[in-house]
Amino acid sequence: SPQVQPFLPQWLAQPKLVQKRIKDNLVPIRDVPGIHPRLLKKLQMNGIESFFPVQAEVIPAILQSASNGYLMGQGGYRPKDICVSAPTGSGKTLSFVIPIVQVLLDRVVCQVRALVVLPTKELAQQVSKVFNIYTDGTGLKVVLITGQKSFAKEQEMLVQKKVTGYCSLADIIVATPGRLTDHISQTPGFSLTQLRFLIVDEADRMIDDMHQNCLNQIVKAAFQVENDSGSNMLFQRTKPGPITAASSCYPQIPLQKLLFSATLTQDPEKLQQLDLFQPRLFTSVYSEKKTLGDGAETEQDTNKKYTLPEGLSQCYVPCDLNSKPLLLLHFMLTMKFTRVLCFTNSREASHRLFLLVQAFGGITVAEFSSRLPPNERQRTMKEFEQGKIQLLISTDATARGIDIKGVNYVINYDAPQFIRTYIHRVGRTARAGKAGIAFSLVLRIQERRFLRMLKDAGIQDIQKHPVKGNSLKPLVQQYEGALCKLEKTVK
Repeated sequence: SPQVQPFLPQWLAQPKLVQKRIKDNLVPIRDVPGIHPRLLKKLQMNGIESFFPVQAEVIPAILQSASNGYLMGQGGYRPKDICVSAPTGSGKTLSFVIPIVQVLLDRVVCQVRALVVLPTKELAQQVSKVFNIYTDGTGLKVVLITGQKSFAKEQEMLVQKKVTGYCSLADIIVATPGRLTDHISQTPGFSLTQLRFLIVDEADRMIDDMHQNCLNQIVKAAFQVENDSGSNMLFQRTKPGPITAASSCYPQIPLQKLLFSATLTQDPEKLQQLDLFQPRLFTSVYSEKKTLGDGAETEQDTNKKYTLPEGLSQCYVPCDLNSKPLLLLHFMLTMKFTRVLCFTNSREASHRLFLLVQAFGGITVAEFSSRLPPNERQRTMKEFEQGKIQLLISTDATARGIDIKGVNYVINYDAPQFIRTYIHRVGRTARAGKAGIAFSLVLRIQERRFLRMLKDAGIQDIQKHPVKGNSLKPLVQQYEGALCKLEKTVK
């Protein structure tokens, strides 16, 4: 049946297409216009000689939109909001870190001018680490707010009370939604009225979950009237509206939104909620089939909603419930898979599978879930990256967006129920142009729905990979022993 195509606003219908083949389209950092020599030097010190296609397009666009510094003068136009839809591992973080650090380099007074909101603590830590590398030695202050420190401690990191009033200790804040909204409502002197950039990473999840409210609160706080001395009235922001003589006579700091995601929603109503201003969309999610002779893209194939990393191979293994644990053991012990990231659908499933593999023996295994304190998760991740752990069993929430180095295989122990979950899971491997393999264990009753889900998303190239019962037989006896052991431990 023909699907009803929603009416897409112009910016969604005609995005700026970004090359999706990373390796063939690297751009030497010196070829990207307008980057500060100081940052070029930093990039090189960090071993970065070339930008990925997304970075090469988005960095200049953000710099361009702030070319008059972060204030806009009289003739100043309000900068357009920017949305970036690109696969996992294509370099989104650096695309906003570099331009934001550069725009803020010449600031005089410390004020919160950039705010990055992320759905999980791990992602927030990862992003603040990158900011710290590039702000090092610049005097810009980056503060991470995820609830890992006490509320009072975070308050001390954010504001300082002086005789003259409060002053900000942060130029750039990287935060998770819950803690951030607490500070907006409860921390005296915490102000977003000078906020210039609001970056929403993993934007689809931030819109879907209950976080929409968080975004509304940020915007509200950004346009709040400050009730201190009248001098500040000069920089008072008014909610953008039609330009009037009054509104154009003093400079205002515009608030610009930058959205990033591997699975950016195409739903105009959801995007409507974000209240974007003349947005520009950069995407590497498009189909390559229909090109005209001169290489120009014609109308896109609307079925191709998501792109997966170039170097990814995908397989699925039809199985039944009892053979799932045996299949995992078979891959690890008989097929000698290494550096495997294995996903289950719940914390409980993940914990139980971990105990089972441990009881079986012969595999260095760890679990990675929100059950564990953050420092333990950091340690586990490090050991996995060093190759000391061969199998890491994880839940979706914990691994989403995380850049784990050197994942050779992703195994979907439980078949994901949503296409987005699938995209994010398999995107933990084959990052930054490398190769990787994803295996999904699919129960026979799920098989049709699973394949249908991928097909609807335009993913055609998944191979069926049956495993014969005979190859699992040698494992059965020891497996039953492990089960008994496990029952005892659980009791």
